[in-house]
Amino acid sequence: MPSSTDAWSDALRDTGHLVAFRSRTVRRRGALVAGVVVMLGLTVLFALGPGSLHAGGELGDLLDTLVDSLTGNVGAALLGTLVLSITSSMSSGGGRELLSRSEAAIHPISARTEHLGALALSPLNLAWFIQMWGLLAVVALVAPPGRLVSAQVVAVTWILAATALGQAIGWAVEGVRRTPHGVLVVRVGGGLVVAAVVLLHLTGTLSSLVRALPTTWIADAMLGERWYAVALGLLVLAGLAVVLGARPAAWALGLPPREELRVQSGVHEARPVPVPRWGSADRALLRRLDRGSVWRSIGMRRGLIVLGAGPGLLALVAGLQWSTVIVLPGLTASGAALLFAVNAWCLDGKGMVWRETLPVPAADVFAARATVIAECMVAVSGVTVLLAVLRNGLPPLVTGLSVLACWLVVVVQILATAMSWSVRSPYSVDLSSPRATPAPHAAMAAYAGKLSLVTTMTALLFTGAAATPVAWLPIAMAVPFLAWSTWKLRRARRRWLAPVERARIVLTVAAV
Repeated sequence: MPSSTDAWSDALRDTGHLVAFRSRTVRRRGALVAGVVVMLGLTVLFALGPGSLHAGGELGDLLDTLVDSLTGNVGAALLGTLVLSITSSMSSGGGRELLSRSEAAIHPISARTEHLGALALSPLNLAWFIQMWGLLAVVALVAPPGRLVSAQVVAVTWILAATALGQAIGWAVEGVRRTPHGVLVVRVGGGLVVAAVVLLHLTGTLSSLVRALPTTWIADAMLGERWYAVALGLLVLAGLAVVLGARPAAWALGLPPREELRVQSGVHEARPVPVPRWGSADRALLRRLDRGSVWRSIGMRRGLIVLGAGPGLLALVAGLQWSTVIVLPGLTASGAALLFAVNAWCLDGKGMVWRETLPVPAADVFAARATVIAECMVAVSGVTVLLAVLRNGLPPLVTGLSVLACWLVVVVQILATAMSWSVRSPYSVDLSSPRATPAPHAAMAAYAGKLSLVTTMTALLFTGAAATPVAWLPIAMAVPFLAWSTWKLRRARRRWLAPVERARIVLTVAAV
């Protein structure tokens, strides 16, 4: 990694230039402004709205029970924010990149600039927004009258500190991963951590250990008189994490990316032509090509594993109720779509031209790509549902039908939306790096916001259906959703089949 600037002032200036450069690549500025306004509005709503909820009767009793259960678990929510920040940074190879490696090869971008750029891009992430909104909502529910604003100030400073700490730890893990035996060390270490958490949970000591951590003290202090001292301390901690995180960033970026080089230089023996169980042989071969492209990509492989295991382990360890589990498949499927499906044709890169020369119908190409995307979404969201079943047992009939109906609806919903975006707005990107994104960062933020909002609202509707005694209601509700999504998917397919549109997509994607 070339570096001609070492001062923090130079790194800040260079980061500003790169952010300004990226902002000028936005195709629809009006949509960007609208997206920013919506995200800010949702943030204010989650921060202030739950604190003003008042209800009587059974709904009031349910709300009081929810507040009582959350009051002693704010420290655990703070810890969860830190864990998610670390996991997100680790899975992306230290954080997102403002410039791809091919673009940055001719520019003297220092490790500090890369570090600051990754921090600047941290909020442009679905997991980051979900954890922020969840923490703000929890704090708003438990904060006593007159303490809401001060408690939310502490919550925001904790989010900043957790983001900076997670980034620093992510760089350190990426540095270990790039050592000769680092991949094995990281995998074994991650497995041991997960095994330790499960063991602590089974022995009943996990809750007491979490309450003994400093996050519990922070949760208590944010509701007290000296909240300002806690907020100031967290800001200092965030600043120190930013400064200290530059060291592991320089170490990691100075080492060769062994895992990526192994994938790019590996030799893969030819396998027999797949025998289709259904459909044509051409589609079976295309599906194998697409599955191989997804699994060989380090970033997508890590992302799918984290999305499948993370929420599922949360449901297993925390014992989430089915009313909460209904929301998780949509969020995990959205995360899977954001790995590559929002720009689905970028899987091929320069090979897109070669793919178009294959003697197969264009309809088969579209069907194979859509099938592989659906498989990825079903796989990662299915792990969450399966672990929830292991933790809570089989749900009641209406709840089970609501979970299954919502699961099917959100998968088809996201598939239709992702394929529509892929046809309408293709981008030329190189996904060989785990830090790469399938679309520019502003577009990714808009995609993440829309997917999370749509899937969450859909899940809330089915959560309401699960609270009724009518078994056929979830199935009836799913029909219009599926009809609308199927129409969108067929419309995207028609656009892809048009030769002019397909040529535009191929030329755009192949210009890597």
